[in-house]
Amino acid sequence: MKSMRLGLVAVSVVLGLTACMSTQSPTGRGQTLLYSSAQMQQMGDASFEEMKKQQKVSSDKKLTQYVNCVANRVTAVLPDQTQRWDVVLFDSEQVNAFALPGGHIGVYTGLLKVANGPDQLATVLGHEVAHVLAQHGNEQVSRGQLTGVGMQIADAALGVSGVANRDLYMSALGLGAQVGVILPFGRAQESEADIMGLELMARAGFDPAQSVQLWQNMSKVGGSQGPELLSTHPSNSNRIEQLQQLQAQMQPLYATAKAQVKNQCVAPK
Repeated sequence: MKSMRLGLVAVSVVLGLTACMSTQSPTGRGQTLLYSSAQMQQMGDASFEEMKKQQKVSSDKKLTQYVNCVANRVTAVLPDQTQRWDVVLFDSEQVNAFALPGGHIGVYTGLLKVANGPDQLATVLGHEVAHVLAQHGNEQVSRGQLTGVGMQIADAALGVSGVANRDLYMSALGLGAQVGVILPFGRAQESEADIMGLELMARAGFDPAQSVQLWQNMSKVGGSQGPELLSTHPSNSNRIEQLQQLQAQMQPLYATAKAQVKNQCVAPK
């Protein structure tokens, strides 16, 4: 009976937290956010400083200027112009980039071998910045927090009821896994970042049609993929199809912005 009461109380607490912190993403998707903007900024600041200590920063001035040019144009069209963005080019073969709460963008030199030209680089940076705008990091950490609460509840309940081998039971229930602070984004979040990122790059004067070519390039680098059901990300074919469907909506934004662009970004040869 004690374990049952504990479980009912715990469920009430979790439901209460979820109800209080439920909101909608920029595209209308439901979210649960347990952390404030200030807290997320602290996490982003700390994570970025740690990465700059642990990873080699590129000394190539021309490449760094090029990446900054593209990033600055993308961030210049964001709603909040009070946020300053720190952009760092890391010397690594990783084909990747990221953005963190607090105004941080990291790009790996390996990405520049796949993202051919400023429009394709803007595709990636728009996508990553969109993750921050949509508070996907907050959503993921909040989900991990709720999962952690669930682990503690189950652990306590099993302890009170005197069940032997509770670690085995927790593992069987999927509650024994450790939840990290950095969690992979899910399919819904990735698709949302694609949509928002495409609009960002178009408004910044980068050709959204190049997003299709970028993901085709990525597909070649990534090799064969398993079924989408087995991945947290959209399959490349589904992602490309979505981007193609959005072109009619985004091209007018691009045409308007392109006529007003003064700072052209040119990739070093």
